[in-house]
Amino acid sequence: MGLFEKIKQSLFNNSADADKNEQKPAETEASPDEEKSPEPSADKQEDDKTAETAAPAVKEQEPKASETEDDQQDQLYEQGLAKTSSSFGSKLNAFFANFRTVDEDFFDDLEELLIESDVGVETAEKLTEQLKQDAKLNKAKTKAELQATIVQGLVQIYAAGGATEREKLAYDPDQHPNVYLFVGVNGSGKTTTIGKLATRFKKAGKKVMLAAADTFRAGAVEQLQSWGEQAGVPVVTGPDQADPAAVVYDACEQAKAGGYDYLLVDTAGRLQNKVNLMNELAKIQRTIKKLLPDQPAETLLVLDGSTGQNALLQAKDFDKTTKLTGLVLTKLDGSSKGGVVLAIRSEMKLPVKLVGLGEHADQLADFDAKAYAVGLFHDLV
Repeated sequence: MGLFEKIKQSLFNNSADADKNEQKPAETEASPDEEKSPEPSADKQEDDKTAETAAPAVKEQEPKASETEDDQQDQLYEQGLAKTSSSFGSKLNAFFANFRTVDEDFFDDLEELLIESDVGVETAEKLTEQLKQDAKLNKAKTKAELQATIVQGLVQIYAAGGATEREKLAYDPDQHPNVYLFVGVNGSGKTTTIGKLATRFKKAGKKVMLAAADTFRAGAVEQLQSWGEQAGVPVVTGPDQADPAAVVYDACEQAKAGGYDYLLVDTAGRLQNKVNLMNELAKIQRTIKKLLPDQPAETLLVLDGSTGQNALLQAKDFDKTTKLTGLVLTKLDGSSKGGVVLAIRSEMKLPVKLVGLGEHADQLADFDAKAYAVGLFHDLV
């Protein structure tokens, strides 16, 4: 089943089932012939009772576990994207409330609405043009048909960004350590993301080490050390104002010697001094490769999802120097700008690997395109 089919099933089946239930005729009373059917024998009644008591135990077995896990994931996204869904959904619902006919004005207004929803100008233009063609081919005229066509168009734009396998965090069990380099501007949530991820990996039984390479921001090292204490993992630090690359070199040596599974590296993010920052990050990457030629396994740009289109601009800036492998979008639970995922995916073809959907460690979720789309479009249908 394709991505859109899964989303369509989650979003539209409930309303379709409800319509079917409304149309379903009420049950009629049993006919006289049915009432006069012979009583089952005593042995048959006993067998039926045994089957009735045994059946529920069978129905409650394994299938429930996976369903519950999927439901929990969808619920996490639904709650975390509530503000985005409410904003995006209410705008589209208001748009459709005034819907009269599919004409050029309809598509002009839709394009403007999509831009306002932070999906990006390029993405909005691409989607609107695509929807024009789809509306003609599918003869989508009713509100429900148009809504489904819009959702499908947005999903297709996301899926065009590449295989969903790239959304998974890279991990090679034969590599010790797997190095994750976290980059991003100050305040984007890098250190918090590292702390949450360290907690997750530690609970999974992995050996984790942190490297405090943000040596210039006041309190940065102490913040990472606090997360290390909470997660129960070591943190490699250097003296005040130490060379970040030197700290990373020490961390790589220790993680390699200790057979660690993961080394998570925190870095500086002073964008006001962009040239120096980019040079520093490039030096850190070269330092990692001196000791660990196949690393880093991931170079993740952490973006504050509440900044909307600014997040897209930051992604383009960092990608020029650091050869990003993926993105982490934080603070989506407190923002109505979750649509920026579509803009970044469409314009940069970079996979989103993690999303921050709340303050707790277990609310840093692996990115799930289906759950994201269901959460984003929840208030639309």
